Amino acid sequence: MVMGLRLPAAARRTPLPGTDPGEAAAGASRVRSWALAVGLVVLTVLVVLLDVLTGEELPIIPLLVVLPALASVFCTVRQTVCVALWVTVVVAASLIGSAGAFWDVTFVIGFTAVASVLGVVACAARIRHAKEIARLRSAAVALQRQILRPLPVVTEQVRVHGIYEPIEEDRLVGGDIYEVVQTPYGTRVIIGDVQGKGLPAIGVGFAALGAFREAAIREAELTGVAGALEAAVSRHNQFSADTGDTERFVTALLLGFDGDDRALAVNCGHLPPRLLNGESVSKVALHRTSVPLGLAELSTEARAAEWLDFPRGAALLVFTDGVTEARDSGGSFYPLDERLAEWAGSDPRQVLDALQADLEKFSGGVRRDDVAALVLSRPQDTGRLRQMPEGDDPQRVTGALSDH
Repeated sequence: MVMGLRLPAAARRTPLPGTDPGEAAAGASRVRSWALAVGLVVLTVLVVLLDVLTGEELPIIPLLVVLPALASVFCTVRQTVCVALWVTVVVAASLIGSAGAFWDVTFVIGFTAVASVLGVVACAARIRHAKEIARLRSAAVALQRQILRPLPVVTEQVRVHGIYEPIEEDRLVGGDIYEVVQTPYGTRVIIGDVQGKGLPAIGVGFAALGAFREAAIREAELTGVAGALEAAVSRHNQFSADTGDTERFVTALLLGFDGDDRALAVNCGHLPPRLLNGESVSKVALHRTSVPLGLAELSTEARAAEWLDFPRGAALLVFTDGVTEARDSGGSFYPLDERLAEWAGSDPRQVLDALQADLEKFSGGVRRDDVAALVLSRPQDTGRLRQMPEGDDPQRVTGALSDH
């Protein structure tokens, strides 16, 4: 810490009950009062000494007028007022006893007073604007947290760790979606990727998530959940068409867990998961992949479910194309399977931490798409509600196309 400087987020006063922490931090001082007082006295002494050395031909003391402006950037209104009063008094005291012309002295003192007042006004305006931004951001965070819940999530059947990095760093949510719901039929999970970016993509994603949260509990069949999502995305696209916006589709992978050694999957045009089982990593083959959500009218085949292996002690990695389509400076795609082979045997959190750091290093910090990845494993105390229905006669998937 230099000269008592500190970041606003590190404000040490405890906010009053009901006060937004971000708003409180926006109004907090970045400089300790004792550091401000010491610095102010030291600067004043230095300026006065320089003024004495240069003589009346080059007055230095009026330069103190910049201090209220600097204080308005880092200090509270009260601190800025103290600085403004101090500077005005020092400048006035130094000039009143000088041999300068009356109107020259009056002008300099008046200019100093006006500049000091402007510094206080600027400080108040800065803090008010910062608090407004903090309130807006707090509201945005609260709304976005209703879209995507924080991870990890633990249910009776699975423990879900994950990473989520929107392409726009000032947002918590992008075009990728995920959700984990405990239902009478076990735990149901969705991970998806909305076509496009920005607020319109978030709108489609929110529509899909809302439909999933309701249908996951209501529908006995996982294909029924997929049908409800298809209807929700289609309705949203119809509304978008009516309002002149672009229609979008959503690639999604739906998974169902009932505590057994396998999981049920409905793949709507999404990337296949990876099975992490001890020291082996395998690409799960999903043979019944259908079109993305919102494009069902382009296909004559109904969505189907299939089983995939989920052995005891294993984990499933599901992700969006922001992972596999990340590129390095030479334009090469991220070698996910090669990297996973290096991390085989690590626990889910370590795999995700390694993946996140490696993606950042591989791409040089340049994001071209949202990144979402979930690792699903069993909790230590595995519960079971009741057997998941097998309504669509799903076929079992061995889940090992490529071992590393």
